[in-house]
Amino acid sequence: MDKVALVKRYFDLLTASDIDGIVRLFEVDAIVTSPFLGNMAVPEFFQKLADASTASRPTVFDVLLGEAGHSAAAHFEYDWTLNNGERIVFRGIDYFTFGGNDKFASMSIFYDTHPIREGVGHKYA
Repeated sequence: MDKVALVKRYFDLLTASDIDGIVRLFEVDAIVTSPFLGNMAVPEFFQKLADASTASRPTVFDVLLGEAGHSAAAHFEYDWTLNNGERIVFRGIDYFTFGGNDKFASMSIFYDTHPIREGVGHKYA
């Protein structure tokens, strides 16, 4: 699969809240690095996200491939509705590395957590 298409597929599955589909995009031992949760195995991270959310609507602005083709970065806006009905909108970058078999080896999430933490606290707990 084309690497840009793989990144876009990830965001499509995130919008659909398809956790199983998202997990299948990653290597079995892949790790997500999150500003809120630190390093987590992919299934656990996305289950926590699903448990805290009622809706996720990302808008992808750009997908940029790394020079060697082993990574990609997606600039996005995330419109997130929490279980309590609160809505949070922020911009960030997801940085992916690619493993074998057209799968992600890792994903790191980057965004300014200060306004989000100030407004909502720790909603994953």
